[in-house]
Amino acid sequence: MYKLIATDLDQTLLNVDHKVSDNDIETIKSLKDVYFILASGRGYDSLQGTLKDIGLYNRKDSYVISYNGSIITENEGNRIIFSRFMSFEDLEKLTGIGLKKNLCMHIYTTDDVYIYDIYPKEIDYLKGHMDYSIIDRISLSFFKEKQIIKILFADEDYDYLIRLRKELSLEEEYEITLSSSHYLEFNAKGVNKGQALKKLCELLDIDIQDTIAVGDSVNDLSMLQMAGLSVAVANAAEEIKNDCDVILKADHNHSPVTEIINKYV
Repeated sequence: MYKLIATDLDQTLLNVDHKVSDNDIETIKSLKDVYFILASGRGYDSLQGTLKDIGLYNRKDSYVISYNGSIITENEGNRIIFSRFMSFEDLEKLTGIGLKKNLCMHIYTTDDVYIYDIYPKEIDYLKGHMDYSIIDRISLSFFKEKQIIKILFADEDYDYLIRLRKELSLEEEYEITLSSSHYLEFNAKGVNKGQALKKLCELLDIDIQDTIAVGDSVNDLSMLQMAGLSVAVANAAEEIKNDCDVILKADHNHSPVTEIINKYV
């Protein structure tokens, strides 16, 4: 019997309106003796609205994996139970590359998300997703005392980001993923959703084989490969579908969690 379900949010649990469907809300609220875990590249602060919708807001013994696995929190009081941060030297190196390549950059810290050189389409995309602060220059001294969680490059040309990942060849230094069709994300080496899922299972004394992971994108792959049952929504990238045990009939607009729970839980 599966004891834990971990799901990505954007383009997986959330529909085109950035909401959980009424069917999925009802299904999630009806779960008994099964942990339902949100696992996102976004910060836990930006997931509170979704947690309220599904009945897990400020809930004791309920958890969130955020920032691609850099932080695990218990929902009650957003208590951090695990964290892995990047170094100031990582910030210096990656922002230097971003400036040289004229890229929009997101810098995630424990107190805010700072976005440099944001473009109109990115502003539209982020509406309803999360709060952030716009900066007009990269001041390294400003970030000197901050805890850096992750850094990402954003560009409308996804193929360019794919080429850039190969060109930079930084896989031995960082955990690197592509997401949302316009992000190239950097976390500390060894930080990903899969390792966070494993850590959470250790903390909860759950066998990793008793877990289900659900996703759509490359940054979900480590979690899908780690879980006992890997599930791709119908709108998932083909490379994700090829790695999954199950491909749903439902896409993110048609209550995918309800399909999973009806079939496997």
